[in-house]
Amino acid sequence: MSNPDIVIIGSGIGGATIASGLAGSGASILMLERGEKLPATPHTRDTRAIFVDGHYRPKEMWREAGGAAFNPGNYYYVGGNSKFYGAVLIRYRRQDFSAMEHYGGISPAWPFSYDEFEPWYSKAEQLFRVRGALGEDPTEPFHSIPYAFGPVPDEPPIARARAELKGLGLHPASLPLGVDIDAWLKDGKTGWDAFPNTGTGKVDAQSGPLTAALADRNIQLETGAHVEYLEAASDGKTIAAVHYNQNGELKKVTPKLVILSAGAVNSAVILLRSLSPSSKGGGKGLANRSDQVGRNFMNHNSSAMLAIDPRRRNDAVYQKTLMLNDYYLSDGKGGKPLGNVQLLGKIDGNILRANVKLAPKFALDFMAGHAIDWYLMCEDLPDPESRIMVDGKDIVMQWRRSNMQSLDGLTKVMRENFRACGYPIVLSRPFDKRTPSHQCGTVKMGDDPATSPLDPFCRSFDHKNLFVVDAGFLPNSAAVNPALSIAAQALRVADHIRKTELIA
Repeated sequence: MSNPDIVIIGSGIGGATIASGLAGSGASILMLERGEKLPATPHTRDTRAIFVDGHYRPKEMWREAGGAAFNPGNYYYVGGNSKFYGAVLIRYRRQDFSAMEHYGGISPAWPFSYDEFEPWYSKAEQLFRVRGALGEDPTEPFHSIPYAFGPVPDEPPIARARAELKGLGLHPASLPLGVDIDAWLKDGKTGWDAFPNTGTGKVDAQSGPLTAALADRNIQLETGAHVEYLEAASDGKTIAAVHYNQNGELKKVTPKLVILSAGAVNSAVILLRSLSPSSKGGGKGLANRSDQVGRNFMNHNSSAMLAIDPRRRNDAVYQKTLMLNDYYLSDGKGGKPLGNVQLLGKIDGNILRANVKLAPKFALDFMAGHAIDWYLMCEDLPDPESRIMVDGKDIVMQWRRSNMQSLDGLTKVMRENFRACGYPIVLSRPFDKRTPSHQCGTVKMGDDPATSPLDPFCRSFDHKNLFVVDAGFLPNSAAVNPALSIAAQALRVADHIRKTELIA
């Protein structure tokens, strides 16, 4: 397929979902994915292989601004990072669509309202078969359609934790999850959070929307297709070609429409490496009149917190069914927002060993067996100097963390809460740059081409046949998992493309 109507670059949440939204349109669509399908092997449920040996981590290295190299936590498979995600499919809160003041500054507004976006959230929830419950969370925004399935059930230790938090006057709520728990557990008695999905138990980009899209014979997927750059037409107003490397062979495809969905980091990298009539690459690249491509990189400020009671064993298998948003819109005392609290998948000694190298294994096993494991997540605010850059073949990350006072405040209040619930030992540790904690913001959408590369439908202001649909478009990171918002926007953009680009 050398001259398709549309090329979609990437098969993660954005790319797979927009493909499903365009299925049945009659357009010929070629999807280019740099990775391969994730094979089912004994490693898929082996915590040592996943968390200690790094069996699935990429071979590439990125650099920090200043020179230090590190191995990133991004994954390159059909389905992208969603193959390993926690399957939390939660809406941004209504307030996240407006400007909101945080301890570290202002979180900017979206270019449209929650009410305009809400129907697309509902469609995305149906597409990903989200399981959840309405009415438990006081920050929950309006839903026009209820969840199609009830929530994944709490295991007994988690039901106890829910009751303990309620006893403090808090409002623990069921996490909205794209998980068929019975199907997941048939393949192994583990959690799904950070475990690769090779079956049907977790609804990720591949098992959900991509499978639906590929039922359309006009949509084809090529794997091992690493896109290197885009080529602009001679007038600079459109994208003329996509250049990619497949099995050592350089290839070129010339579509009518290009949808870039390679992830917040790699979409920015592709644009920065691309060619324009006035540049041979290595300069500003494409879609970058605003000089904002690669800038405003956000990666949630987050920590793991272990609430440990040596007297009580936690024998939960998957654990990840609760969230707490009592501190999402304020600190609980009239102050500024802190963030979201949700359960991690159940850890074990091997998972702890990945972060605590010198402790004896029996001590790590005991700690893991008596802990309830939580994830604290706070908003990272956009900053033009927090950015992704390219230096030759190197990807350079200059992450300038912001709003850390919120994470400090959330850590303090949750430590107090867990101790009040009867957990005498509460430990926490922040996640670092190796963890892809919801990277976003590098090719943001907005109303003004002087300050944003993309319009509110994710079309490039500079190139009328280029759309960027992945976490890069997000103008703010909020303090919840972004997957559902990416999927909802992808469906909205697909509908827009059908109406404006594919009219017979």
